[in-house]
Amino acid sequence: MSPTTIGLVAGTLTSIASIPQVVKTLKTRHVRDISVWQPLLLAFGVALWMIYGILINDLPLILANITPLICNVVLTSMKICYGADDI
Repeated sequence: MSPTTIGLVAGTLTSIASIPQVVKTLKTRHVRDISVWQPLLLAFGVALWMIYGILINDLPLILANITPLICNVVLTSMKICYGADDI
């Protein structure tokens, strides 16, 4: 398997990993068991990876971090909005 294929598969899996949690949280509005720190730190981490990808002009790295950035920002926002008493 080529390094590019491995990178594309890895990028796809990490990109879609947060989607089920976001969908479930949108449906249930239950955020008590979600730590605000996990999606917040992940959002900062993937934002830095995306910035790094921009700086080195690596389109796959940039694209692989857009979806998880959006998902983790949305999840953090839902934790703050739906679980203001839990923070």
